[in-house]
Amino acid sequence: MQEGDLISAARAEGAARDGLLESYRNYLRLLARTWIEGPLRTKADPSDVAQETLATAHERFDQFRGKSEKELAAWLRKALARNLLNLNRHYRTDGRQLDREFSLEAVLDRSSMALHDLLPGDGTSPSGAAQRRELGVQLADVLEELPADHREVIVLRNLQELDWDEVARRMRRSNDAVRQLWIRALANLRPLIEGLR
Repeated sequence: MQEGDLISAARAEGAARDGLLESYRNYLRLLARTWIEGPLRTKADPSDVAQETLATAHERFDQFRGKSEKELAAWLRKALARNLLNLNRHYRTDGRQLDREFSLEAVLDRSSMALHDLLPGDGTSPSGAAQRRELGVQLADVLEELPADHREVIVLRNLQELDWDEVARRMRRSNDAVRQLWIRALANLRPLIEGLR
């Protein structure tokens, strides 16, 4: 089934909508995970935020005007951003963080694009580039297949774009250890993503 057909079916039938939206769960959870940091990590679970976003999307699917999965992913990122901002407001103890609120959507978009950067570049045409963008959702699913520490180092280094010292601090390992772990993680990821191309 082509992507336009998937979205048309999702508009017409609840089961198709459930299936289509469910295919974005890992993607939304991964993006939420890149944003939830510090003390908020003990109060919020990325899986819960992804679930809330999917429930809202299901209820409001009639408001989605797009025709492609790329547009659906962008719409879902906006819904995720709203949920994360609400979460931040709920647990905020240090006053309003307007700069964080205004930049959240950009952060999620950047994290989504960083997913695509994990895919090997091959000089594709614009239509090939559009296809690669849609692979970001599939790549989030592939990352779920990796061991937790491999997924963690890729998220911290590639999606959150942290320097090696910060990755080492968060993972409670030496700088050399996280670099070696990252190399192994990418080696394990490569054959999984080759099947996506």
